Amino acid sequence: MECIGMDALPDGVVQHILSQVSNARDVAACAGVSRCWRDCVPYLPALYFPRGAFETVGGGSEPVAAADEAICRMVDAAARLEELVVYCPFSISLLPRWLAARGATLRVLELRVDSSVDMHGHLDCVALAAGSLEELRLWGLSMSRPPAWGPLDRLRALEVVGAVLDDAVVNGAVAACPNLTDLALLGCECAGEVAFALPLLERCRLDVIGSNSCALKMAAPRVQSLELQGFGWISLGGGTGSRLKHLTISKNAGTVYHVEMGKLLELEQLQLRGVQWSWAAITSVLQCASEVKHLVMKVEFCGDYDMLQPFPEVDLVEFFNSHPKLCRFEIHGAMFAALCQKNSLKKLDSRFGIPCLEEILVTVRSPLNAEQKLSTLESLVRYSARLRRMVIRISQMKNCHDAADDFFEEICKFAYMSCGRVRIE
Repeated sequence: MECIGMDALPDGVVQHILSQVSNARDVAACAGVSRCWRDCVPYLPALYFPRGAFETVGGGSEPVAAADEAICRMVDAAARLEELVVYCPFSISLLPRWLAARGATLRVLELRVDSSVDMHGHLDCVALAAGSLEELRLWGLSMSRPPAWGPLDRLRALEVVGAVLDDAVVNGAVAACPNLTDLALLGCECAGEVAFALPLLERCRLDVIGSNSCALKMAAPRVQSLELQGFGWISLGGGTGSRLKHLTISKNAGTVYHVEMGKLLELEQLQLRGVQWSWAAITSVLQCASEVKHLVMKVEFCGDYDMLQPFPEVDLVEFFNSHPKLCRFEIHGAMFAALCQKNSLKKLDSRFGIPCLEEILVTVRSPLNAEQKLSTLESLVRYSARLRRMVIRISQMKNCHDAADDFFEEICKFAYMSCGRVRIE
């Protein structure tokens, strides 16, 4: 079969093929092939400058000035540019020039900036693309005041990663984007109170870090997926939970003191994670999530402030009657221990049933109260008519303790007698 060279193809086909190239190095290589190929650069919809775009063969780096020159040249040439991604080091002072040149067509802007440089005033030029910008992603920045980029009415997705911000900066930035459907703050240092109302928001991930506690107040009646990490006080108002399907609340350090929300009538998955939660916060979330289908409970302790306390007793019958649609249940040691207290099974009778539970994962970390724990496991199997699988995970148990060996032997017997539905990890 005779091969057809690129030169034999119609100009429109060549233009379409080259429009799929976005990496800056590949674009430069193509532009050097021929004048015809170079003439296709104005039709490029996207330019991507990776982290090492200007590394030399010897492993060193060209001065930032060389990167600035190349980026400016390519941005000026790409007359129909819709997406600009810059991960390599560059001079932030040139951003206004790029946006002034391509603000009318640019839909996606993603920048990785030097975290040691305060972005005070530098990002205000984003307003130059307010009429077209739909997605904005910023990595590693530090800002001391809210950006004055005006209302970005067309912006649908805002993502900030690894930034140092205060609450006023976050609140001001989000307020300037009233029509967001996607919001993500990931690994951002923040303190104070983050507060916003976004009527069109559908997906939200807020991950704050730092030694200071941070509070959250949000109203987002259309949000369907919400992941919160690092907040000590959480208030979800304005009908935020009315369409929520996936909710995760976690805090790796410090305490979750307070959670306030309405009924979560469409909730499918709920994850509660962290070292310490106040018991009031846990019960508040569980009461609102009565319709949940997949529940993950991985909280180590309860108690307010610095007092680390075990969970209080939880009645097994009341718990499952309050969550009748629960299909999958992942339960860590602390919550499992709360279900295994002396009186937690006293309401069991022949009328009780767990109607929907199909899978359960139990993490056991202590051989204490072994008889009650075995009774609880047996009850979960006996009263769950649809149970297909129970996984018992033995984690960080002290094997030198004699009770641990006896308890593990009893668990093995229980698994053997359960007709293949119980597995030990």
